[in-house]
Amino acid sequence: MSQFSVGVLGATGAVGQKFIRLLENHPWFSVTHVGASSRSAGKPYSEATHWIENVPIDTKVANLNVQDCDPAHFSDVDFVFSGLDSAVATDIEKSFAEAGIPVITNARNYRHFPTVPLLVPEVNPDHISLIKQQTFDPKGKGFIVTNPNCVCVPLVTAIRPIFNKYGVENIVMTSMQAISGAGYPGVPSLDITANVVPYIDGEEGKIGKEPLKLLGKLQDGKINHAKFQVQATATRVPVIEGHLLSVTMTLKEQPASIDELISVWKSWKSPIADLNLPTAPATPVKVYDDPRYPQPRVHAYIENGMQVSVGRIRKAEVMDVSFIALAHNTVRGAAGGAILNAELLVKKNYISK
Repeated sequence: MSQFSVGVLGATGAVGQKFIRLLENHPWFSVTHVGASSRSAGKPYSEATHWIENVPIDTKVANLNVQDCDPAHFSDVDFVFSGLDSAVATDIEKSFAEAGIPVITNARNYRHFPTVPLLVPEVNPDHISLIKQQTFDPKGKGFIVTNPNCVCVPLVTAIRPIFNKYGVENIVMTSMQAISGAGYPGVPSLDITANVVPYIDGEEGKIGKEPLKLLGKLQDGKINHAKFQVQATATRVPVIEGHLLSVTMTLKEQPASIDELISVWKSWKSPIADLNLPTAPATPVKVYDDPRYPQPRVHAYIENGMQVSVGRIRKAEVMDVSFIALAHNTVRGAAGGAILNAELLVKKNYISK
């Protein structure tokens, strides 16, 4: 595989830092450009960022000069990852795509554009063909691909095998979201220490909407969204990494037993299993029989933070089935998911040298 030169937009923020950490020693991708606001432009990256990762900055990146997020400064990259804040992402990401630079973004701004894939490779890899309909770049090289909200990633990954087999009528779920999901400086300590905050602004709408696109069918060049409802409650809990979900579903068809349902989960094969993508977990959905599992501190980092864990699968007294799901929110639910998206795009020749 050729080595691809990549840029990171929003490189000084929490998600941007996670990109830089995860891309260190990546076999395909090398960070050659970092972009941030005008306040940081012109400074070495090590001076411009307040580094919050628990390992030192990659020395190659530490010495890069931060650029304004202008495509003119990134003309020799093969593509960019975006960790930009949603307040500025729309125009900046569009300008890069129009300049012929593919954008793999963690921001929410383009998630519901009809020709922009909202992508989890194990869930809907066929949706990447929407790229061919994008009109940002007349030459077709520049485009935008998004990854979902950090709760929707474990939710849709966990329910994909069940959705395929039985269908889903509706979902009631509560997310217990780690404080790292709020970025840096995040949640004030007096709000979260020994406490639970039962509301996260803007989260519940995303959780209700994004799974319908992710699990929709691509037909005649457009996505027919899945037809079910999600009643979501989003809470913030005093956990550093790992979003835990409590999910209860009504299914369209009934399994013979909970054992049959568990068998469907355990026997499911990822549609990208044979592509040998460097960031893809060997077991994207791990089912635990121990009723105490999964737990954020114990399981969020398994398979380099890219595995989704499922446990406490049981017959529901109200509705049909309940389970617990877990994923590392800043890896699987953010930067790591975007890197996996880029690997799929390279493998499918949407990004090339």
